Amino acid sequence: MTTLTKNTTLKGGEFLIKETEANDIFIPEQWNEEQLMIAKSCQDFLEQQVWPNLDRIDTQEEGLMVDLLNKAGELGLLGISVPEELGGFGKDFVTSMLVTEVLGTGHSFAVAISAHTGIGTLPILYYGNEAQKAKYIPKLASGEWKACYCLTEPSAGSDANSGKTRAVLSDDGKHYILNGQKMWITNGGFADIFTVFAKIGDDENLSAFIVEKEFGGITLNPEEHKMGIKGSSTRQVFFNDCKVPVENLLSDRQNGFKIAVNILNLGRVKLAGAAIGGSKKIITQSVNYANERQQFGRSISKYGAIRYKLAEQAIRTFATESATYRASQNIEDATNALIAGGMDEAKAKLKGTEQFAVEAAILKVHASEVVDYVVDEGVQIYGGMGYSAEAPMDRSYRDARINRIFEGTNEINRMLTVDMMLKRAMKGELDLMGPAQKVAGELMSIPDFGSSEKTLFSEEKKYIANFKKATLMVAGSAVQKLMANLAKEQEILMNLADMIIELYVCESLQLRVEKLVGMRGEEACKEQLEMMRVYLNDAADKIHKSGKEAINSFAEGDEQRIMLTGLKRFTKTEGLNTTAARRVIAAKMIAENKYCF
Repeated sequence: MTTLTKNTTLKGGEFLIKETEANDIFIPEQWNEEQLMIAKSCQDFLEQQVWPNLDRIDTQEEGLMVDLLNKAGELGLLGISVPEELGGFGKDFVTSMLVTEVLGTGHSFAVAISAHTGIGTLPILYYGNEAQKAKYIPKLASGEWKACYCLTEPSAGSDANSGKTRAVLSDDGKHYILNGQKMWITNGGFADIFTVFAKIGDDENLSAFIVEKEFGGITLNPEEHKMGIKGSSTRQVFFNDCKVPVENLLSDRQNGFKIAVNILNLGRVKLAGAAIGGSKKIITQSVNYANERQQFGRSISKYGAIRYKLAEQAIRTFATESATYRASQNIEDATNALIAGGMDEAKAKLKGTEQFAVEAAILKVHASEVVDYVVDEGVQIYGGMGYSAEAPMDRSYRDARINRIFEGTNEINRMLTVDMMLKRAMKGELDLMGPAQKVAGELMSIPDFGSSEKTLFSEEKKYIANFKKATLMVAGSAVQKLMANLAKEQEILMNLADMIIELYVCESLQLRVEKLVGMRGEEACKEQLEMMRVYLNDAADKIHKSGKEAINSFAEGDEQRIMLTGLKRFTKTEGLNTTAARRVIAAKMIAENKYCF
């Protein structure tokens, strides 16, 4: 594996075959004063306008969500990523991610604002022509108009391109006549602007249209009754001979599926950011309660079982945050490089995100599963009160569950992770087979025990290099053995995805802690060092389990035995007192009475 230098641009998926220097990644400890001020504005808005009204929001009090979005628009929170010339703040992608993280603690409001600023606004901003952007974006950025995104249909969920909504050109050639049904439309109950995906005539692929509510021919079913995010407007939308001016075709004919995929890439990264914000707030509530709750004459935060839970909540959150902001900066850097090369800014933002579609899928899966874990343990820490609607965990538990379904289910995203990497390899964009064959050759050689001299991070770097070998070995063998049939072996694809996900998060976490130690010194980072050690220790077991399941699914005899031996070698770690490490992490939070990393 090669090491990246300042002159080397890391491409999406290359983390599997290349090493990265710690100084080449962005970590959240590097926020500047302006970014922190923007985050504080978001926090203040939630404290003043959203959190005191969560019950009212959940009952969908008439006009309340619209009023909150209007107030957010007045503060500029709806236009963080919108260029200044179109009425926004024109901030970079990483700053928009910080805003998403902070607002991610807003429960149903977080869903509404995310849908408006993301899938509601970005298709027009990135794919609209100049006239379309001039007409719609300023009013979306100010909040005068609210937006939604109409892709899913009753028979077209994960298979979005199979949608039945149709658009037919009118006899006079001035309008498309739109007919069809969409479901699970967030903000559908109050949206003014609908981005609608439909096939024109007998086209093979979807096209996209900007539809104004005022065009007519739009009817809505009543609000859906949902498990969580109850305050989020979710409607079925029906288009009955809806007349859409031809100039409202978004981008080119049959480009709708590409629009949908690229906007989903952005949505997946943003979902990870929101999940991180939610996780941090839940951990702080867990610590608060553990410090307050007395049992057997002492606060429950003094008990080892509770300290384990608090530490593990923090470890997983810190890890997924490390990966999310690493990828966010990669997207920003790729975008800037494309702009510097002469590409249009909107196209560059799409291309930059598309380049890291693998990482976007990884982040979506990992962060959504982390927040689910965090809130589940939050309920447990609260005990009986955790199950009560009077305490905060009830709403958090129900609201968090949707994240594993939003923006493509986690199952779909796992399979996409492997599929995208293999397709890039087949196109020659990513050399996976060369390193995989090298690892296969290594299986028959005497293990390299390396230098006995240990330095800070040398052990962790060795683990990560071996995790890469384990992943390449299993993936390379699966491809060679199963060829075209691999696409049908979903269980194996899931195993491979889990190996890739854990590897990426491990490396991101190690790089963050290494960079942080360089900035603050080892003593000031003792808790972060312990988080890294525990996470890598546990990840080794997860990677081994996923790899073993995959190998046993397609290999047998000597081949199976050799690969299992190699897998054991590549996932071996030194003994670690994880109990002591978790106690250090928990003690820090208990002392500060909050998530403090």
